[in-house]
Formats: sequence, C-alpha cells, structure tokens
Amino acid sequence: MEIHLSWPQALAGTLAVALPLAVALFLLRRFVRAGRRDGDSDWTVPAVDGHGHGSSFFHRWDARYKLIGLLLFAFAAASLTSLALAMAALAISLAAALACRIPMRGALRRLLAMSGFLLMLLLVIPFTAASRPGETLLYFPGLPGLPFHVGGLLLALTIVCKASAVALLMEPLFATAPLTVTLAACARLGVPESLGRMVLLCHRYIFVFLHEMSRMYRSMRVRGFVPATDLATASAVGNFLGMLFVRSFERTGRVYEAMLCRGYQGTFPSAATFAATAADYAKTFFWVMSGAALVSLDLLRLAPW
Repeated sequence: MEIHLSWPQALAGTLAVALPLAVALFLLRRFVRAGRRDGDSDWTVPAVDGHGHGSSFFHRWDARYKLIGLLLFAFAAASLTSLALAMAALAISLAAALACRIPMRGALRRLLAMSGFLLMLLLVIPFTAASRPGETLLYFPGLPGLPFHVGGLLLALTIVCKASAVALLMEPLFATAPLTVTLAACARLGVPESLGRMVLLCHRYIFVFLHEMSRMYRSMRVRGFVPATDLATASAVGNFLGMLFVRSFERTGRVYEAMLCRGYQGTFPSAATFAATAADYAKTFFWVMSGAALVSLDLLRLAPW
C-alpha cells in the first residue's frame, strides 16, 4: 500500500519519531556526564569487575552456569526476528541489569557508545530495505523515488532492541563477579587458559597505559602544545603515539621480568573454587528456557509484529 504524505503530515510524523529519540539521548548524555563530574575518573574505560563483590541474585550464581545461561539467552535474543519478542528480550535484560544492584551508569554508557550506530540504522534501513508484498510505503514530499518502508522501520527497531538487550546483559554477566573468577570459569568450560591470561593482562594494564597517555599529554600542554588542524599538530600527535608505543613496549618488558622474578611459569595462581547448588541449576534452567521460549514463539510466528 502506498501513502503519499503532505508536508504537514510528513513534518508531524518526523517529529513524532525524532523527538522521543532526541529527548532520550539528551537525558542519557546528561546522566553520563553527571557521573563524570561526580569524580568518576575512569568513565571512558570503566573496570569490568568494579562491583564484583555483592549479594544480588547474580552475585550468588556460580560463574560457570551464569556464563552458560546468560550467553545462551544472549544468542537467543540476537536471533529474534519479531519486534515484539525483541522488546520482550530487552525488558528481561533491563530487569536483569536492575536486579544486579549495581549502578546503572556503566550500562547506560555502553548504550550511549552504541547510540550513533543504532541511530544510523534507524535513518538508513527504512529508506533502503527491500519491498515486501503487502507492505506500507510512505512517500515524503520532494522524495518521490525514495519511499519510506514501514517494514524497514520495524526491522531497524528490532535490531536496536536486540543490540540493547545484549548490551544490558553484559552487566549481570561480567560485573557481578571478579574478573579472575569469570576467567577461571571460562577455563573450566574449555576456553584456552592463554586467552584468559591475555584478557586479564589487557584489562589490568589498560589503565596504566591510559594514565601514561594522560601524563604525556599534560606535559605537552605545559610545554605550549595547542591542538589544531595543521601539519604541526599532526607531527606532534605522531611523535606522541610513537613515544607511547616505545614506553609501552619498555613497560611490557619490565612487567614480564617482574613476573618471572615472582615465579611466573605460564599460569596465574587462582583461588577461585566452584560448587554448584540446586539454586544455580534453577537459575540456569530459567534463563535457558526463557531464551528457548522467545525463539520458539519467533519460529511459530505467534508475536503480533
């Protein structure tokens, strides 16, 4: 079905879609910036396990079965094709993030970082999606050859809901246990231990490198460096990155020598112990069945849209 909109109709429809998104993005940015002003120095790269010690539903869950249950639910949510079921998965993930009893600022930052890409999908897909039989096409004034596909809008909203659901699920998955415990659980599930060691070292020393970058940049500003769009700035930034690489490489050697002096032989000692209980099995069963129910409803086409 083709609907040719007038200028007032096109303007009203555009505002009805754009204004809620703009208000939500504005409030999200204000919330994140308020956290930065409150003294959160590592707001760009927050610690993964900053709230790993707690007493919530997810903190008490055996890390092995938590990985199994939440990852299977995440894969199930990512495979959905119905907007209604994707919104249901988003609601479940939001409830899980709230049930962690940890600040929501980390999850909102993750959503804010994704917002640019997701907004691009909302702008591009409705105008570029393939036409389907029985689909409604809206023709805006001045764009006769570029119809707006309502089905494309539903597809874009489905992708946004699924991406947001998976992003919110990262809080209960990784932020509710120390990183060493999570990596030990991954090793128990068959993930190579060398990969876990690489992740642990990268996470621990990325903050060291950020501190080094901040210190070097402050020294450049003290010496009169003012960033601009010219060759001098490009040369200074190139020297900055080269010096950062050299210092990082030298620090890596010193760290490895320090590890050898402390008896490092290819593995890190871990005090993590795992003992699954009936509650752990029940939690895993709940999340696996929730994902299976969403996928089943999606395959049976029982959702309204």
